[in-house]
Amino acid sequence: MTRVELICGDAGIELVKLPAESIDCCITSPPYDNLRIYDGFKFDFEVIAQGIWRVMKQGGVVVWVVGDQTVNGGETGTSFKQALYFKDLGFNLHDTMIYDKGKVIFPNPNRYHQCFEYMFVFSKGCPKTINLLSDRKNKWAKSWGKRSFRQPDGSLKKKEISKMKDFGVRFNIWKIDNGYMHTTLDKFAFEHPAMFPEALARDHILSWTKKGDTVLDPMCGSGTTGKMAKELERNFLGIEISEKYCAIAKKRLHNEMGRLL
Repeated sequence: MTRVELICGDAGIELVKLPAESIDCCITSPPYDNLRIYDGFKFDFEVIAQGIWRVMKQGGVVVWVVGDQTVNGGETGTSFKQALYFKDLGFNLHDTMIYDKGKVIFPNPNRYHQCFEYMFVFSKGCPKTINLLSDRKNKWAKSWGKRSFRQPDGSLKKKEISKMKDFGVRFNIWKIDNGYMHTTLDKFAFEHPAMFPEALARDHILSWTKKGDTVLDPMCGSGTTGKMAKELERNFLGIEISEKYCAIAKKRLHNEMGRLL
């Protein structure tokens, strides 16, 4: 039986109480810039980042979903500043991924419509678990014989290839449906102003963990990461400072445990 724990408290304080190197994976989306007001709570990024570094196991992976606000005609660059701070702490930037939302919420008339967020994938050393999802239809799946490949000097060289697999490894740009009844089917969860899709959490959990691992979300909001972790037979530890959002997360986790039972 997997374990689920939800702490209603300040992540900067609660992370210090956890055992060092006890977490296999962290998947979260912080309240970046001032795009949303979360019941008036403040977000101390550096303290939380330091806490995440301390509790991550060697080989553990952190997925940090973040974007930037436009202020005075320019983007803040908060996402890059945070990524560089994680690297300063000692994390490797394993991959810079894109979450393509496929829609524009607040279009800006002065620039191309912004429809994505970054998904920075950090690792404490080399990732100890990598399960790359292979669900991209391979158009060359039925190709046989020789194909031409460009050489460093510009010349073409033919090479014998065997039959390719029907599906190849997914690209690092993930287009995921979101919005009402796409992010989740839990209608009550939309009381939270900025959930990320269940599919996003699910696919990262599958990519970087195995059954029985412990997944952390230190700003767990409506409990999306926890719901997916439980469904995929991972242990979950969530921290959320807002009692209002804690109540939503508890309800989702309770419903998920009831469904599985």
